[in-house]
Order: sequence, then structure tokens, then C-alpha cells
Amino acid sequence: MLPLEGITVVSLEQAVAAPFATRQLADLGARVIKVERPGGDFARKYDTTVHGISSIFVWLNRSKESIELDLKEEAGRAALEKLISKADVFVQNLAPGAVGRLGFSPEELRRKYPQLITCGISGYGTDGPYKDKKAYDLLIQCEAGLMSVTGTEDTPSRAGISIADIAAGTYAYSGILTAVIQRYKTNVGTDLEISMLEALGEWMNYPLLYAAYGGQELKRTGASHAGIYPYGPFQVDGEQTVFLAIQNDREWLRFCESVLGEPELAVDPRFESNSVRVKNSAELKGAIEKSFKLLGMHEVETRLEEAGIANAEMKSIKDVLKHPQLLHRNRWQEIDSPVGKLQSLIPPATFKDIGTKMGAVPALGQHTEAILKEFGLVAEEIET
Repeated sequence: MLPLEGITVVSLEQAVAAPFATRQLADLGARVIKVERPGGDFARKYDTTVHGISSIFVWLNRSKESIELDLKEEAGRAALEKLISKADVFVQNLAPGAVGRLGFSPEELRRKYPQLITCGISGYGTDGPYKDKKAYDLLIQCEAGLMSVTGTEDTPSRAGISIADIAAGTYAYSGILTAVIQRYKTNVGTDLEISMLEALGEWMNYPLLYAAYGGQELKRTGASHAGIYPYGPFQVDGEQTVFLAIQNDREWLRFCESVLGEPELAVDPRFESNSVRVKNSAELKGAIEKSFKLLGMHEVETRLEEAGIANAEMKSIKDVLKHPQLLHRNRWQEIDSPVGKLQSLIPPATFKDIGTKMGAVPALGQHTEAILKEFGLVAEEIET
């Protein structure tokens, strides 16, 4: 038995944040009923790369049941009300104020169903000067300051994945789990609110504290670290680059002695502590890359490993698909979908004696008729 078996989640969801939260609940055995508008979650049409369906939708929506409801119609709203009345958790990430206008505000639902856990995900929260402002991942990366510390000195950059959405979905998931545990103790539900700005703001605490108390903001340094050196990419020869990370002065000494073969560099006044290494990073980078060029890529990697210095190669996405560590640990598993069998990574939390559910990605409205029948509703009345 999976940990969340017996828990029913009704989710009025779209895009990334809420679907990511509910998919993780489904992984642990929760029944997730995904309520989609006519035409479906617009993430279904972000791209057509997975044999005609969206890669983002495949990632976020396995193990769910899809019901298509027109909530502009009274019959559709009545059907959603019936689903919620039997649910343990109700999740939504509609536009600001939309769920209230439909008659499903947290206050109204909790009045009717005291044991219900409600979770609303928004861009900026339900009050304040930004409460009605539209929010997408790029825009939250801007507002949370992430783009000010991401990219090169000349070019601020967006993180390559939807990190604001993922942060919000992660905190919604953990918040719902917390509320479920609390309900077992009190037999009472709760209202949970997650904003993308606040979720990403939590992840920005390091640069926020650095700026608040250090008197200056972190600089954009590309793939290098703004506050630790050496930490980042170093050219070896030609097009070959190695990434390495020195975390403390013990490692720095070992790096100089065992990798570079230049122990005198470790006690050079320009490089003897991390703060001065950061200040003089350009000079140090030149010295390191000069040694690396003489050694060659194979010897550099060998010495880094033997010295216990953290290092990596920058892999392409295609390289990750056949990453030897992921293959060794059997992290890929087949799932069903409307377009056949697909490969998907299993969830990263690995339990000794608890499995995960890796169910099918649903077609739009695939379960509408069955769910309506189960809940005593007549499909023809809902669909007209």
C-alpha cells in the first residue's frame, strides 16, 4: 500500500506549478482527479515533441484522471462541487480571483467541508499591491531577483527550466503533506496558500542576505560561483572544459599540491584564503588553466579524482538520457500515454520499502464519463 492511498485530490490546474505538486501526490498513491477546461490544460499544447504531445504535459501529469468540465456553465460548477464534496484536498492555480468568482473560494469551501484541505497557488499571493498582477515563470524570476544573479556580467539570463513554477509546486506538495498529517491529529482541514514569488524568494535567501549584510550584491558570473573560487569551468585544451569546486582551504591546498603540482600557489598572499581568491580570480584562473593545458584533459580528470576534488563534465541533454549513473540505478521506467509507451524518470525520493506509482498520462477527458457516473452525475447533462 502506498502512503497516500485513500487520499483523493481534486485539482483545478494548468501549466506547471499545481500539476507538479499533484503529480508528486499521485506518485505516492493519491487519487488525483485533474479538472480541465474545454480544450484542456493549455500545457497540453506547449509543444508536440513526444510523439505529438507536449513534453511538459507528459512530465507533470502521469498517474492522473482527466475530467473535462465547462465551469462557465452551472452544470459544470455543480459537478465540480460534487467532486470537491468527496475530496480530501482541493488544489487550484487559476488566475487571481478566478476561483472565488466561480464560487469555490477557500472560505466558502471550508465552511461547507471543515475537513477539506485547500491549496491555492498564485504568482504573488492573495493580497498586496501585486495580487492581481499576472505571473509567469520568467516574470517571477525577474521580480525575485534571480535574473540579477544569473547569466554573465553583460547579460542577465533566465534559468533554463521553470524554476519559479517548480519551487511553488514543491512547497505546495510539502505543504499539502503537512496539512494531511495535521488533519490526522485534529480531524480538521486547513487553507494553504503558496505564491511563486515567496517560493522563489526562499531559494534566493543566500544572495538576499549577502546583499543586506555584505553591502553589495552578488555579481553575475556565468557558470562560476560569485562567492567561492575556484568554483566553475576551466579550459584544459582546445574545446575541452572541466568543472571543479573547491569548498575550503584544505581542498585548496590539496588541489595545489596534488593536481597542479604547485604547492607554493596555496600560500601565495593573492590566493591563500577564499576571499582573496575571489578578489583575484582572473589571475588565478590564468594560472590554473596554464597548468591544465600542460597536463591535458585525461590527466586533469585523473588527478582531480585521485585528490578527491569535486569535478564534472558538462553533459548535453542527450548525454543525460544515457547517463551511466542513472542507468545503473534503474531510474528510467516505462509509463503509458495516449501515444504509447514512454520513458520517464522515477521520483528522486528512494524508499527502502515504499514504492511509487508510475501510471499513465491521461488523454483529455479520458475519465469524464466514468467519474461522473461514479459520483452519481449524468454525463449528458454536464456536456450540454
